[in-house]
Amino acid sequence: MSIIAVNGITKTYRQYRRFPGLIGSVRSLFTRQYTEEDAVNNMSFTINEGEAVGYLGPNGAGKSTMIKMMTGILVPTNGDIKVLGVVPHEARKANAQQIGVVFGQRSQLWWDLPVTDSFDLHKYIYKIPDSAFRKNLELCMSLLSIHEFVQKPVRQLSLGQRMRVEIAMALLHEPKILFLDEPTIGLDVMAKDQIRRFLRTVNRERKVTIVLTTHDMKDIEEICPRMLVVNKGSLVYDGSVEDLRAKLGSERKVIIDFRVDPGLLDIPGITLLQDEGIRKTFLVPRGESTVFEHVSRIASQYPVEDASIESLDIESVIRKLYLQLASEEQPISKIG
Repeated sequence: MSIIAVNGITKTYRQYRRFPGLIGSVRSLFTRQYTEEDAVNNMSFTINEGEAVGYLGPNGAGKSTMIKMMTGILVPTNGDIKVLGVVPHEARKANAQQIGVVFGQRSQLWWDLPVTDSFDLHKYIYKIPDSAFRKNLELCMSLLSIHEFVQKPVRQLSLGQRMRVEIAMALLHEPKILFLDEPTIGLDVMAKDQIRRFLRTVNRERKVTIVLTTHDMKDIEEICPRMLVVNKGSLVYDGSVEDLRAKLGSERKVIIDFRVDPGLLDIPGITLLQDEGIRKTFLVPRGESTVFEHVSRIASQYPVEDASIESLDIESVIRKLYLQLASEEQPISKIG
């Protein structure tokens, strides 16, 4: 069942023109000229209950603007948007009861108070019953390992600890949808792993729908089977991670360990990605010759100790997509 429906949404920002110099300042008092820019341009998609969807795009692509319209913070210029059957900006209070929101760069915690005080205030604001509050808090504390610092003031927490607390608080009132904007930005490896594991659990076991914006492709690989990729305010890909990998990630990485360094190799048909002396990494496209044939040809000319073959990781695939969009080599209509 579709719980988010976006149909032809456009968000246009008006920027007033400033004239240079003193005369220009006076002129601005009497003449107002402006330009318009679409942060989101005629975008349409649906998200079903229980899905975990990655919302990706380069900086300035309109990701945060779309998230803010789905949460009711911003009003779209044109188009229709429904979240859980209501228009978000027209029913902000009802919408807020059903969603959880975490912005990586903004905190909803009380800076000088202990974490537990922020939890108690959240319980009061959302009118969470005692039994549900205790059950949800226990789950969050267990999976996110926040027991040891919930009595500390928020200002004494590390970034990783604070983000775990932010995510826990966003789920205390049992939202049906969780919006996350860069939740792992700046975190260490262990903090990222805990957050990813927790999000997978609530998505699979509690069927919480997740909409996640991130620049960390490992977040997408571990949490979101589906991706929405946007560029310059337009939707350019809607599909699975594996489908995009099949479309743009047909090359293979081949890592070869030589017994002795053969020096600089220039092999027709393949690209040298990294040269570490006796270990070299090649990019091998699919073509008339198979990857194994290329490896066999190299092994017949040079002393090979070991070789491994890898598919392109999702970060490499996304980078390739962005490069194609930037150079306009690939028409947008043909990527999805």
